This record gives sequence, structure tokens and C-alpha cells, in this order.
Amino acid sequence: MDTIRSVLVPIHREGWKFIAIFAVVTLVLFWVAELLGWLGVILTCWCAYFFRDPPRVTPVRDGLLISPADGVVQMIERAAPPEELGMGSDPRQRISVFMNVFDVHVNRTPAEGTVTTLAYRPGKFLNAALDKASTDNERQSMRLKLKNGKEIAVVQIAGLVARRILCEVQEGQQLRAGERFGLIRFGSRVDVYLDDGMVPLVCVGQRMIAGETVIAEDGASEQPRSGEVR
Repeated sequence: MDTIRSVLVPIHREGWKFIAIFAVVTLVLFWVAELLGWLGVILTCWCAYFFRDPPRVTPVRDGLLISPADGVVQMIERAAPPEELGMGSDPRQRISVFMNVFDVHVNRTPAEGTVTTLAYRPGKFLNAALDKASTDNERQSMRLKLKNGKEIAVVQIAGLVARRILCEVQEGQQLRAGERFGLIRFGSRVDVYLDDGMVPLVCVGQRMIAGETVIAEDGASEQPRSGEVR
């Protein structure tokens, strides 16, 4: 029963048109050959699985930053935020979460705050696992001002397979921690740029759950963690 519940979860509204397309193609494939039809059934089920949007329980204590994406922490290093956000060129601690095509792709807000800047930049579709994907790939960037006045940046980055970044919020909008703000199809990466005094609480290779896993804390003790880059 638990396994069934883990699969039968809500579907993001962006996914229904793709599921419908896959289903129609499946019917055509059955008309051509039964074996191809069953292959279409498998692909349609995968499409529904890709666009799943399960509920999440978000920690709400002040000072916590929550992972914006399901996936694996790929890098923790210092880098300048995207220039189009106007946050300066000084390097900030950056946490990168890589999503494969089997991860939930609905992205969630790391902390409560106000969207002050949204910026889209077209670019390449390099492997999102590469460091240069942060600067060269297509991206959608969001600057978020937190309740305490500090600012973070959340950047959705397209990858090899990803061909559309969806951001569902607007400048000036107030967001709650863990609130949905967009998604990327299909497989990609999300970067979070921290402000001064915010300390990563995760390590490279650690698996994240969007809206639930704490990735950093404002004012936490700076203790080195296994696999963390400083």
C-alpha cells in the first residue's frame, strides 16, 4: 500500500498535456504493432511519474534554508551570482543540486522571502553536471530577500535533456519556505547562492528532498563536512 501511495501522487498541471500526447501516441503505436503499443504504455507511465508533485513537510524554524530540488548535491563552492541579478561580483557559497530524469522536478523556495528580481538568460544545453553550466547554459534566476534583510539567489539551469525552464512566480511576490515556484523538464540542476553568515549543512553526494532537506543555516557553526568544498 505504501508503494502504491508513493506512485499515485498529484501531477503537476504542466504535465497533463504531455501525458495526453504520450497516450495518443501509444494508441497509434498499438494500431501499428502491439509490442510498440506496450512500449508506449511504459513511456506514458514514465511521463506521469516524471511530473509527479508529492506533498512535502517543510521545516519552519527561522534561519534554515531548505533544498529547492530533489537530487544529489553535486558541488559546494564559492562563485559569483549571475550578473543579471545585480547582486555584485563577490563570490558567495554556492550549493548545486543535480536532478536526474527520475527525480521530482517541481522546485521549491528555500526560505520565506520576497522575490526582488527575476531574470531569464538563454544559453547552451551542456551537461548540467559541468561547472561551466552555471555560466554557459540557459537559466532562470531568482533573487530572494529574506525576512532578516539578507538575500539569496536560486538559479534553475537547463541541461542536456532539459528544454524548458518554468518559473511560476513574479517580482514582488511573497513566498513561503517550501512553496512551489517552478520546474525544469527534463533533468537539470538548481544552484543556491548563500548570503554572508549562512553555512552549508550538507555534503557533496548527499541526496536532497525538495522542501524538506535543510541545506544551510544562517549563523550555524562552520564545521567542515565530509566531501564539502571550502
